[in-house]
Amino acid sequence: MKKFLLSAVALVTLAAGVISPAAAEEKEYVVVEAALPFDPLEGAEAFWGIQNGAGWQYEVPEHWNGDLVMWAHGYAGTGTDLFVQQPPQGLREYLIANGYAWGASSYSENDYRVATPAKETRRLAQSFKKFTGVKKQPAHRYLLGVSMGGNITAYSAERYRKFYDGLLPACGVLADKDLFDYFADANLAFQELGGNGELPVANPAQWLGVDVPANKAALEAAPGSWPFALNDDGEALKQLIELESGGDRPNFDEGWTFWNIAVEGQFDNSNFLWSLAIDTGTVPLEGQFNGNDGEVYQLDLDPALSAEEVAFNENIQRVERMSYLPYQRKELPENKGRFVDPMLTIHNLGDLFVPFNNEVEYYERVQANGFPNKLVQRAIRGAGHCDFTTAEWITSFQDLENWAENGVKPEGDIVNDPAAVADPSYGCRFTEGDHFFAAPCGMSSDR
Repeated sequence: MKKFLLSAVALVTLAAGVISPAAAEEKEYVVVEAALPFDPLEGAEAFWGIQNGAGWQYEVPEHWNGDLVMWAHGYAGTGTDLFVQQPPQGLREYLIANGYAWGASSYSENDYRVATPAKETRRLAQSFKKFTGVKKQPAHRYLLGVSMGGNITAYSAERYRKFYDGLLPACGVLADKDLFDYFADANLAFQELGGNGELPVANPAQWLGVDVPANKAALEAAPGSWPFALNDDGEALKQLIELESGGDRPNFDEGWTFWNIAVEGQFDNSNFLWSLAIDTGTVPLEGQFNGNDGEVYQLDLDPALSAEEVAFNENIQRVERMSYLPYQRKELPENKGRFVDPMLTIHNLGDLFVPFNNEVEYYERVQANGFPNKLVQRAIRGAGHCDFTTAEWITSFQDLENWAENGVKPEGDIVNDPAAVADPSYGCRFTEGDHFFAAPCGMSSDR
């Protein structure tokens, strides 16, 4: 049997958002064939190849239990080289050790796309028997995805009902266009309160090199104190971003710090939130995909609008989203929340890249349009994007499988009750292990 790929490729997830998306350019994508072969884990066999312009990998344990787990990777940039990404280390080992086969596609295109990757992942799952030579089709199929892959997973639940027995979007873009609206909200508020810049950004060098530092200086309590000590306007910005990103909650303060500082030799997030204002052309639509027209902003936890908030809402720059017909946004379909198969989600509370408001918004859509008894959501204490421990991955998958195969619905967190989300212990129940910039359970530095 021909063995068809890849040593582990670092997880690359959803990248910078856009304020004014550029028209999609024609590209010729190429599967990097040299990166396809990979060494299987002990007791397993590796398979790889190319199908309809997308690279793929399968790993099948010697004692296969009959179930197949498909993996949907996150955003992989704007380049033309296509790579397969494997399930996270720890989860992959668990799957093989417990008899599960897994498969993953590179997709036939990079950039931010949902519909085509979902179709290609499903097609790959349908080809499992042919590509691996196993004697039977999978008894159960599961789809797990991160970030943009979480968007693909949610879309697959709605588009391909009953194909997957269970779905697990992690750190997922569940609110689609609302995520990009959040990028706009943060940056429009930053420029309004800081006093510098205008969106869309015409000159990225001017924005990042001049306007952003000037805004930080205007919002800090003392020279050099950003993002730790802020003046009243700076605190107002921080509170606005907390509310726009998921509401008053534990682990936001740690997330604010993580997404605004640089740690030498580890990461540089010092301008990360503000780079989301720059058009990178990642959304395959021509025109204005996001906006804030009609948005009412709060600068504190009091729902009544203060005089300051009235003035802020009157003065902040307004960006109007274009109306797109379904065929125009076919690669970015709206998640309606209409699905019938068990879905379990996990999300970091301090993630300010694909923030927790995706869970809140998706819950509301499912309540309005779908089958809410088929959705379980869990909050995890962590500030990073897709920062989940092996234990959290395994527990989530085990609970999803038990639900799908035995009808035992797992427990989850309430995401639509602001009082519950603001509780200092929120997110502790399903957090297992240590997380980068995580608020200690049972307490929080958040207001």
